[in-house]
Amino acid sequence: MPFVSSTETPRREWRLPLLGLLLALAAATPAEAYVGPGAGIALLSSVGVLLVTLLLAFLSILAWPFRALWRLLTGKKTAAPWARRFISVGLDGQDPRLTERLMAEGKLPNLKKLAEQGCYHRIRTTYPSMTPVAWSSYSTGVNPGKHNIFDFLDRDRKTYLPVLSSAEIGNVDRFLRLGRWKIPLAKPEIRLLRKSRPFWSILGDYRIWSTVLRMPITFPPDRFYGAELSAMSVPDLLGSQGTFLLFTTRRSDAKFKEGGQRVELAGGPDRFETSLRGPENIFRVGDPPLEIPMTIELDRAAGRARVRIDGEEHLLEPRQLTGWVALEFKAAPTVKVRGITRMMVTELGEHFSLYLSPINLDPESPAMPISHPSYYSTYMAKKVGPYSTLGLAEDTWALNEKVTDDATFLRQSYDIDAERQEMFFAALEKLDRGSLVCVFDGTDRIQHMFWRYLEEGHPAGAGRESTAHRDAIEQVYRHNDALVGKVMAKLRREDVLVVVSDHGFTSFRRGVNLNAWLLANGYLALKPGCDGSNEWLRDVDWSRTRAYAQGLTGIFLNLAGREGEGIVQPGAEAQALRKELIGKLSGLRDEERREVGIHQVYDAHQVYDGPYLVNAPDLIVGYNHGYRVSWDCATGVVAGPLFEDNVKAWSGDHCVDPNLVPGVFFCNHAIDKQDPSLLDIAPTVLRLFGIEAPAHMDGKPLFEKPPATLNAGPARAGGRESRAA
Repeated sequence: MPFVSSTETPRREWRLPLLGLLLALAAATPAEAYVGPGAGIALLSSVGVLLVTLLLAFLSILAWPFRALWRLLTGKKTAAPWARRFISVGLDGQDPRLTERLMAEGKLPNLKKLAEQGCYHRIRTTYPSMTPVAWSSYSTGVNPGKHNIFDFLDRDRKTYLPVLSSAEIGNVDRFLRLGRWKIPLAKPEIRLLRKSRPFWSILGDYRIWSTVLRMPITFPPDRFYGAELSAMSVPDLLGSQGTFLLFTTRRSDAKFKEGGQRVELAGGPDRFETSLRGPENIFRVGDPPLEIPMTIELDRAAGRARVRIDGEEHLLEPRQLTGWVALEFKAAPTVKVRGITRMMVTELGEHFSLYLSPINLDPESPAMPISHPSYYSTYMAKKVGPYSTLGLAEDTWALNEKVTDDATFLRQSYDIDAERQEMFFAALEKLDRGSLVCVFDGTDRIQHMFWRYLEEGHPAGAGRESTAHRDAIEQVYRHNDALVGKVMAKLRREDVLVVVSDHGFTSFRRGVNLNAWLLANGYLALKPGCDGSNEWLRDVDWSRTRAYAQGLTGIFLNLAGREGEGIVQPGAEAQALRKELIGKLSGLRDEERREVGIHQVYDAHQVYDGPYLVNAPDLIVGYNHGYRVSWDCATGVVAGPLFEDNVKAWSGDHCVDPNLVPGVFFCNHAIDKQDPSLLDIAPTVLRLFGIEAPAHMDGKPLFEKPPATLNAGPARAGGRESRAA
């Protein structure tokens, strides 16, 4: 996916990344919010960066006695702590209805035991009930109006094009030319757009250690007293949120609609010479893509393929996914860009096809900052081996495009979970005092792709493997239960364990094209001669448009002074328009199915407060069970039906009315609040360690007094928080 990052091109054209849980953004746009790895990855991967890191580490060791003395003299003091360790197991998307049913059936014995020992509650999620929004509120204790994350997507106010909501990567436009070579004279700025401080940063002010593993919206990583591995929004080596590759002899002019690139193999019939393309080479004039030669030889009699890539040979049998394969792209003398991928032969017969997973940043030598301290990802790779670094690591797009199958997706999901469990228990073993937070994604991803197995007559169908995988969701819940049992076995008397999900789950049977409704009802207009079939709202006439939908749950007013071509006046006119749209869209019926498609629409001014309210969608759409924004609406296509069946493997979702999909909350101690919210977690953690929550936090501690079974001992600052520190 090419990115232009040089000032030699007067009008820069970028390709946006594959954003969040939407579709692959495949259209070139001038939005400059997320630069590709040509500018960032190659530069950040230089040997110079490594040398600087080593130098800083050496200086840090020399300065340690002086820093320790300074901390002793100036360190903040806490009140008497109630706990010694806070351990949070995040089960992304675990649904209370399924959890409660399986507990009642005796299939989740460890979670049932945890509930009986302490407590179990449904926990209120955020508006909207979306992973980046919910986990950001969990971390910071504030509503989205104070942490600035409202969706996977935001919009460029000037161009109306979508941009990633959580991270921004700048561009490099100053170079020294030496013939065909260019030497960058600066490095790109990478900014985390989540505002407000997470609780682990506040704990760090008091020298209380935290380890944070794969928490969404931590790219680039926070800087605090602790260690962190980034998660959601970490790109792949192409700068996208997950682009798989398919090398194939099948001829096709069609492009993958979601997250993939098809490479046609020439030659044959049993030997093919090709190359694996990586990021742009910012060090060469014209920014050509980096390439690694790849040779494929087929042994049809033995039923296998021999793939030679980057000096290594791999023997592949059909439908057998490899482990991580190391890749090294040479950009310039001493400058190499490293990645890792997994390969699988998907067909070996009349036609041959080879699947490569999205090329992850190599955790041992990451091309972008994915951990704090910077060496922590390398330390973890040495400890547990290579592991996925992509923010959305499970390859949902390949399954949606039917390039891979159910079995392969489950293998990927459980392998990623195993990597994370190994990291988690390694960190838990080292933690003497402080907090440990880890989010496990498998529940969310498997429910997204396998909900069709729970419902007879789902438009997506069960697929050819329906018998083999009809219990995939139940199995991942039982898998989570076993994980919780292992954690409980390692608890100490002074530990507080929380098992929590950010939201629940429901069916996605029908898609709703909000922009089609806005067009039909006179709130959105098209340019003369346009039919609304182009993506990213390119057909919209903004001079006659009062409202538009973008992202997974948001409707924006075309507000004068805010949007580039806004026509709705702020104040009374905007307020009246919000009220009018809420009245018309709340309870919107799908007459073909005789069901309500939209449960409730919420005014952002009523559900948010804070300094970043100006960045929020004006309205949040709460869909009913079975409904979600359509795939066309998610990509800015206005044309098409208002309601349509969802036939993709992605058959379950949670981007509905938040009141319909609360999360789960388990704790090994009974809490004093009977209606917990995700916003309550951060102030609760601070109280457990004797720290008063900042006044700006919206959440309230779940404990009013120390649980009788906790006895953390006298307060102290510093100490042996973690042997890994």
